[in-house]
Parts: sequence; C-alpha cells; structure tokens
Amino acid sequence: MIRTTHRPKRSLGQNFLQDQGTAAKIVASLDAPTNARVLEIGPGQGALTRWLNQSGCTLHALEKDADLAAELKARWPDLSLLVMDALEFPWERLHGPWNIIGNLPYNVASPIIWDVVSRVSDLERGIFMVQKEVADRIAAIPGNRSYGALSVWVQSHVQVRRLFVVGPHVFYPRPKIDSAVIRFLPLPNEERTTCGPALRKLLNICFQQRRKQLKTILRSFWHEYLTMWLIDQGLKPECRPEELSPKQFQHLAQLLFAVEAVNHSVT
Repeated sequence: MIRTTHRPKRSLGQNFLQDQGTAAKIVASLDAPTNARVLEIGPGQGALTRWLNQSGCTLHALEKDADLAAELKARWPDLSLLVMDALEFPWERLHGPWNIIGNLPYNVASPIIWDVVSRVSDLERGIFMVQKEVADRIAAIPGNRSYGALSVWVQSHVQVRRLFVVGPHVFYPRPKIDSAVIRFLPLPNEERTTCGPALRKLLNICFQQRRKQLKTILRSFWHEYLTMWLIDQGLKPECRPEELSPKQFQHLAQLLFAVEAVNHSVT
C-alpha cells in the first residue's frame, strides 16, 4: 500500500489507487511494446507510474495537481511531466503511435475519453480505469439501457473491451462505487467515422430526447430520404435512438446533414 501525507482534493475527484497488485495488472493490460511512447493521464501518487517506468516504455504524463506533480518529479526526475488539465490538452499534437493510460477521475472521465478517441489520430491502444457505470455505457450495445451517445461516439472510433472490475477497497479515499478497466484498440481507418461534427450534432439531438420516437425527435429535419433510409435499414419511424447501431448513426448523420446542407443552399 502507498503511504502519503497528501490530502486528496475532492474538487479534483482524487481517489488514489493504493494496491500495487491492481496497478501492475492495469499496466500489464496495456501490453505496450518496449520503448513504446506512453502518455499517462493523472498519475496522482504514481501507482501506475512505478510499473510503467519498469516496463521500458518512453513515459510522458499529464498531472493537473501541481503539488502531486512536484512529488512525482522528486521521485522520477527524468519523467517528462506536463502540469495541466487533460481537458485542455491539444490531443491533435500527438503524432505517431501513442499508448494512453490513466486512472481517470470519475467527474471528467467521459469528456476525456470522448476527446482521446476522436482527436488522437495515431492511438495505438488505450487503457482506462473509470467508474463501472461509465465503462458499462461505453461498452453497451444497441438495445441496452446503458447505450447512449458516449457508446456510439467511442465505438465509432475504437474497439472497446471491458477487462475487469476493481472494488472500492483498493483506493484512498474509498469511493462508494465500483470501478472498471476498459481497453481501446483503434478501428481500421476505413471503419472509423469520417463525419465527426455531423455525428456529434445528431447524437446531441437524439439522446437528449432518447425516450421519444425518431420521427418526433427529427421532425424538423424530416425528409422522404429519411423514410427510405429507415425502410432500407429495417427500421421504423417509431423506433427510438437506442435501437440504432453506431454504424447506422454514422450513416444517418451523413444523410441527414447532407440533405440539410442542400436544402439551405437551395433556399
């Protein structure tokens, strides 16, 4: 177990991993090649950092807490460490293959993952520990009650696998809920969505009204092409958003906003 005098900051959602067996298991799940470039998000007290350093990877880290960053540099002077919020990191600047890992704070895990999968063009693999409920949402399939915008967005960019559940007892302070470790592997380029802005817009529209029927949600966009597309997909106008697969959402986004752009140009 890790001993520290650092007082966890609730405002930063800090729950520090204490169990080295769990930390080693998470790092082993990354399975990064020797000398691979690895970026750790929020190393905190260094539970994962210790094992990453021993793995032979070229390690970089983002840490928002300046106090923790100073402690990390004191322990590992050669660590390439940037003190900043991962929510503000320019992910597009990561060129070449990158492996990304992190025990993510519950309150910011979803937006960080949303950005990583869509903005890191050369992601080699990702390993993240998040709230179990968030992991369930990310990995959910159509028709599942957990399936939503985050599921569609992430699965439009990467393959998702939930690896294992981590109980509260390995953290300090102890959260009241379970965590889970998930793995991302990039989809082949030809399978990754190329309609990011349109897909984001459609997901926002649909899942803000997820209990309503598609014909109601999209009534202001409705066009005969939509009816024809739904019939071709074996769907009905009365279906709800959670019935569409990620690939169907991508096709619908392209169709819907291509038609919208044409209508605007005509008017």
